[in-house]
Amino acid sequence: MAVITSLLLTRHGEAHCNVAGVAGGEKTCTGLTERGRTQVRLLAERLCAEAPADVLYAAPRRRVQESAQILSQTLGLRLHIEPGLSGPDHGEADGRPWDEIKAAFGGPAQSDPDRPYAPGSETWNHYLARAGATLSRLIRRHEGQRILIAGHGETVDAAATLLLGLSSGSSTRVGFESAHASITCWNMQRNRFGQEVWILAALNDTGHLASAP
Repeated sequence: MAVITSLLLTRHGEAHCNVAGVAGGEKTCTGLTERGRTQVRLLAERLCAEAPADVLYAAPRRRVQESAQILSQTLGLRLHIEPGLSGPDHGEADGRPWDEIKAAFGGPAQSDPDRPYAPGSETWNHYLARAGATLSRLIRRHEGQRILIAGHGETVDAAATLLLGLSSGSSTRVGFESAHASITCWNMQRNRFGQEVWILAALNDTGHLASAP
């Protein structure tokens, strides 16, 4: 089948908030660790050696921006900041330990997707709708191109929910793993009958990190 459009989703490298186990929101994210920078450099080298992307979009949070800058410089792509791809708004949970957040909520945000997991936070389903609408708009804008997204692990969930047409309650039963600096690839393909379908070509691919410390 012929590939029409490709959506390449990459997660940021390891960040200080990941190591500390806290919710790193807009106010408290302090960027990548040195290990995280190494991970993204290896990711960028792999992408450079494979089929080149046509356009690069990134979420605005600091750890993603630092990852995207490495991708932009290595791949020679102009970086477009897309606010709609921002990770979930943590509200008053910003900067707090995830263990405390989940204990107070009774589980992760996905377990009760229509309820805010902290005062002022987005619900999981609100996040999926926002990020999914943004991805849908970018796919339409760049039909026929190879679209590279620098985002969060949650971006992978949003793309899968959108392209698989999952129901609003699906997050209580299924999820999608995405390690730091991983690649997830969806290809829109057209078969010999003229039918178009999204094919999941790769999920949580970290083969390029074999040499990372």
